[in-house]
Amino acid sequence: MKKLEAIIKPFKLDDVREALGEIGISGMTVQEVKGFGRQKGHTELYRGAEYMVDFLPKVKLEIVVADDLVEQAIEAIIDTARTGKIGDGKIFVTDIARVIRIRTGEENEEAI
Repeated sequence: MKKLEAIIKPFKLDDVREALGEIGISGMTVQEVKGFGRQKGHTELYRGAEYMVDFLPKVKLEIVVADDLVEQAIEAIIDTARTGKIGDGKIFVTDIARVIRIRTGEENEEAI
């Protein structure tokens, strides 16, 4: 099992969720986050004064998938989240040693 953490632009969330649903992934955790990378930030005008906005709003998805779905999930995220512009985001892939569903006690792939 692998955990995919994807940082994407907020307006792409619904498209990514639908694309993952089409390949059978229905569960995920979503957080609104702020950050920056190469995109750095931007300036905004407020009441005639210019302000530097360093942290940009993003959405972080956390998805645990079986090993046989990892590549499909990565492709679905990339294909739907990509705009071709700086700031499209990143995907981090990590190993998951064990998963337990609290309600039933199911473990590993039965629990996801």
